[in-house]
Amino acid sequence: MSERISEAELVVMEVLWREAPLSAADVVARIDGGRAWSDRTVKTLLGRLLAKGVLAHVEDGRRYLYRPLVERAAYVAHESGRLVDRLFGGRAAPLVAHLAESGQLSAGDIAELEALVRELKS
Repeated sequence: MSERISEAELVVMEVLWREAPLSAADVVARIDGGRAWSDRTVKTLLGRLLAKGVLAHVEDGRRYLYRPLVERAAYVAHESGRLVDRLFGGRAAPLVAHLAESGQLSAGDIAELEALVRELKS
């Protein structure tokens, strides 16, 4: 993925990752009501995502149906890697240490990490 997806575009992608294909009106209806985005705003975001090559669309009568071309897991892997590379020199341990030191890991998070480490060791 060469171009980054903005925060606003990510909201649209999350809707389409959950359910696709959808029309622009369907996407608008599924976006959190607290955002109060107009149809025009969502159509602009869909156009940007099409231009970036992360969405495809097909004609369905007088409307377009949109679907992701990038899987969510692939996007998360790419963005996670960028974050770790940019802020932690490509190493995950300093990221986890930072989260722990700043109090951002819950007991549940720690239990999940411990289980993951045990699984990786076996």
